[in-house]
Amino acid sequence: MAECVNDSDAEGRISYGDYVVLKRGDVFKSVQVENKKKVVFEKQWFFLDNAVGQLYGTRFEIEAGGSLKLKAAKHSGDSLDSKEAGQDNRHIVDDGRSQKLSRDDIETLKEQGLKGQEIVQQLIDNSTTFKDKTEFAQEKYIKKKKKKYESDITILKPSTRLLAMMYHGREPGKICHLRYDTLAQILTLGNIHAGSKIIVFETCAGLVLGSVMERMGGYGSVIQMYPGGGPTRAGMESFGFPSHFHETLHEFPLCKVNALLAGTLDLSEKDADSQATGSGNGRSESSQETSGVSEEKNSEHQSMEVSVDPQEEMRRAERERLREQRMEEKRKKLASAAALLEGRNADGLVIASRFHPCPVLMGLLKFVAPSRPFVVYCQYREPLIECYTKLREQGGAISLRLTDSWLRHYQVLPNRTHPVLLMSGGGGYLLSGTTVAADAAKARNQHKSEEPVASFVPESVSKVL
Repeated sequence: MAECVNDSDAEGRISYGDYVVLKRGDVFKSVQVENKKKVVFEKQWFFLDNAVGQLYGTRFEIEAGGSLKLKAAKHSGDSLDSKEAGQDNRHIVDDGRSQKLSRDDIETLKEQGLKGQEIVQQLIDNSTTFKDKTEFAQEKYIKKKKKKYESDITILKPSTRLLAMMYHGREPGKICHLRYDTLAQILTLGNIHAGSKIIVFETCAGLVLGSVMERMGGYGSVIQMYPGGGPTRAGMESFGFPSHFHETLHEFPLCKVNALLAGTLDLSEKDADSQATGSGNGRSESSQETSGVSEEKNSEHQSMEVSVDPQEEMRRAERERLREQRMEEKRKKLASAAALLEGRNADGLVIASRFHPCPVLMGLLKFVAPSRPFVVYCQYREPLIECYTKLREQGGAISLRLTDSWLRHYQVLPNRTHPVLLMSGGGGYLLSGTTVAADAAKARNQHKSEEPVASFVPESVSKVL
């Protein structure tokens, strides 16, 4: 029992090598805790060494020299709220002359060692219009100045919600403008749970892949279908999963799906991706070999004796051995993923990519077992309408739904509750459904085609009959 408590306590504390999320206000950034590594966040640099051993969710203050210091808890005497306030702001003119402190004066205060809260207090004391503002305007002024001059950060443990908010706020194009509420619906509609076998095809920097793995908790199998030379997993790595999570992750190239479906996949051949990777890694080596051969040929004309450096030959052999080892590991991963797909009994399919989803969906649905959910995300509606029409025509899916999500943030404060002025215009669209057996789908379609068309009987005629 004591060991379990110690393990849970260790998981809740920051340690070297962990991925963490830095938070200041509504801004987030994912970084890895490394020894004496300089981190730049919101135009400030600091080191995370003093955060090691502290609990996640701890608030720190950045001191001179980039070191972190635990932020003391707020006391009632630390409040900056003014007791004197005006009735309205009609007589306040924003002419830029209400603040007595200049930029040079503020820099001097910083050099003297004043903290953010002390600088904000100086700005309040030297403002000629602060006392004339209303209570609400004073709070807004203090909040704005705190955001500018206070150097506090909070270190949080990575989660799907935090990373989705971080990507959507900083680089929404990398995740196809996938909003965090839409991501939550993907995990729900896809019925992602521990012990299942899920096929994931995404080009959202690995965010959707990491969200699926987090929901499964390290139990089951995740098969990542990827385009190009290799999978992209930057977002997944930001979760900081333990090693046993990675054992459940498999990868399979999208270009080999047709060969796997046709039963012509040859695992013994050296695939083009491995050759491209090998040639990319050893391009300089090949050029050196080519130049070396040409130089040897030229030297043969001059002298019959050709000297070979044994150390260079050993290095060349070592590089070749490492390349062959990488290719063998890639072939093993390909074989394990192909074995999982050949059963065609996956428990779900998740697609969220910048490519047109229709051909990808039609190809990957063949690996999903009957009566299993699938969900497709697209930033635009028209590609999903095409998928919807295609599925209705050929069958194989029921309960098709094309939906979009809408989200609005509200400010909830006394006498000031209202929607936030800036909000996201759209969260993308989702196509979801449930697979059915191909034979049952054909029979159902045939039955519909054989049914006689019901003739229209006017209401007056029906009453007479």
